Amino acid sequence: MVAGACLALFTGCSGGSMLGKTQHADTEPAKPRADVGVLTGYLETMRKLSQGDPAVQAETFQSAREAAELTPTTANRLTYALALATPGHGGSDPNAAQRQLAQLLASPELLLPPEQALAEIELRQVELRIVLTEENRRLQQETARLERDRTTAASRRLQAELDENKRLRKQLDEAQAKLDAVTHIERSAIDRNPNGTKQ
Repeated sequence: MVAGACLALFTGCSGGSMLGKTQHADTEPAKPRADVGVLTGYLETMRKLSQGDPAVQAETFQSAREAAELTPTTANRLTYALALATPGHGGSDPNAAQRQLAQLLASPELLLPPEQALAEIELRQVELRIVLTEENRRLQQETARLERDRTTAASRRLQAELDENKRLRKQLDEAQAKLDAVTHIERSAIDRNPNGTKQ
């Protein structure tokens, strides 16, 4: 999940790897991670939206939207943009998220470094989702078009066969009529023949 990856990314940044911290745990006191603290609220909002039940998702999204509308601070706007970007809930809107994130990143001086990194990551994810959604829609439309073409071709073949059967049936009826006419003439000729068997 993106949120987990971001947390791992920022936990591992600035100050060495987790392995390094473990090796020097007895010589270096643990330092507070201000960068991770900045992301905690954003990641919690994303967690609730992606993993919460529908009621929690709706409440979390509504809260983020109202905060961004009533008090449009950078933090509130970023929270709302991340809410829009998070998939799996009714308010998710990749296109709106793309616009919001792009606006925020247009003024990077208003974002703390961890906020900027998170916004950039989410923007890339949203853009990828948009591309994949469009590609999926295109493929569905192409599949539907091919199916329509196949159906149309099958209908044309069926109609051609029906027309051919109709033509053959007409020819058969005409041939049968001619045969019946010849048979009638022959019988009439036999009936009129004084030397015939029916005198």
